[in-house]
Amino acid sequence: MHDEVVPEKVEDTSSIRWVLICLSLSILLSSLSTSIANVALPTLVGEFKGSFQEVQWVVLAYLFAITTMIVSVGKLGDTIGRKRLLLFGLSLFTLASVLCGVVSSLSLLIVFRAAQGFGAAIMMTLSLAFVSEMVPKEKFGQTMGLLGTMSAIGTALGPSLGGFLIVGMSWRMIFLINFPIGMLTFILVSRTLPADRQRMKSRRPGFDYTGTLLLALTLAAYALAMTTGRGHYGKFNAALLLIAIFGTILFVWVERTIAAPLIQLSVFQNPVWSAALIMNVLVATVMMATLVIGPFYLSSALGLSQASVGMVMSIGPVLSILSGVPAGRIVDHWGPALSVIIGLILMVAGSFMLSAFSGILGIAGYITAIAILTPGYQLFQAANSTSIMTEVLPGQQGVMSGLLNLSRNLGLITGASVMGAVFSLASGTNEMTSAGAEAILIGMRITFAVAGILIVFALAIAIRSSNKYKR
Repeated sequence: MHDEVVPEKVEDTSSIRWVLICLSLSILLSSLSTSIANVALPTLVGEFKGSFQEVQWVVLAYLFAITTMIVSVGKLGDTIGRKRLLLFGLSLFTLASVLCGVVSSLSLLIVFRAAQGFGAAIMMTLSLAFVSEMVPKEKFGQTMGLLGTMSAIGTALGPSLGGFLIVGMSWRMIFLINFPIGMLTFILVSRTLPADRQRMKSRRPGFDYTGTLLLALTLAAYALAMTTGRGHYGKFNAALLLIAIFGTILFVWVERTIAAPLIQLSVFQNPVWSAALIMNVLVATVMMATLVIGPFYLSSALGLSQASVGMVMSIGPVLSILSGVPAGRIVDHWGPALSVIIGLILMVAGSFMLSAFSGILGIAGYITAIAILTPGYQLFQAANSTSIMTEVLPGQQGVMSGLLNLSRNLGLITGASVMGAVFSLASGTNEMTSAGAEAILIGMRITFAVAGILIVFALAIAIRSSNKYKR
């Protein structure tokens, strides 16, 4: 038993609406900061004279920090108070964004991107935890659709806004743009979110520092294994992978033996939850691959300008914005099981189309594939989140939200590192700025053939577990 802090209940509809606006802005900032950095990767390669693998860490550091802390902040929010922790996260995110915009070295940019990621972890996890507690189950799909729409808005704004800022001003503005939005969100959260209210329990367990450190080191070894070597993978990379495997085993052992584990391993005994988390990893892997590889394909293989790259990359997320709320209503009407399957079928089609149409139909083929892939992802996300969060016990919203976001961000790291490595190896070069159009096309085809296979595997999991979903 322990001290648990819960938010005060909000009764009137107007107040709840303002709460959802605050939480939606937090989701918007987090997704914007992921996609806006991706479109700048080619520019940062030239700016800092780094390799593709080195510049990848501008993306990986952000995702790594989120993944490392996202379960921990969920538990902290359940314990010390979600509102005060969310305000701290917004402050950290906004300050780190400013620092990213004024640095003069790639190393410092990566460090401050990690700090930005820590703030984003708090914002993402606690936003979902707040929604889980206050929204009725029968409307949860619609709410997930709303949050998915805000995430898609951030994803759509990132490439287009980033492209225009880079061309019209400077790459630094892709980070400085977060300052006014972050300040506005901080003010709204402080004024409109319900105050924390503490319920006293007899004892308070210690925080799982050991588990948090082990998780961080394991993920660091994994990400380094995928990026070290500038495209050449040898014994050092194999050793890092072995360290990551050993770290995973040790982490599981620690979580089984301590009194207050970072992750309650018993949640994986629920077949619906475990299937949903695995599918989340696979789907996020593929979506991150589109964000990381897309700019190089559009600029190097199709010869588009930076601004045009941003415009084309935003088409899919814009369609996802339009389909977000309808996707949530589909989930509420048809249930999460069928909705997950439909979403994955669309993603399978989109992934294989990206592979087959590369270099054949040009921009039209790319847009067609993305227009199928991203709405499928939107439907999957709304249904998958609903299947997990509607069954969470009171007081566990933060922890389960952390697990859901952890699985997603494990997939994002895999997409940025593993799928980036597949693309680099398939293209036959790690210097993407000098790679020929034909090499880029080969890399694109092979990478998204692999992506399609991953989604087929997720679809098989969904079909197998569909009879265990409950509406």
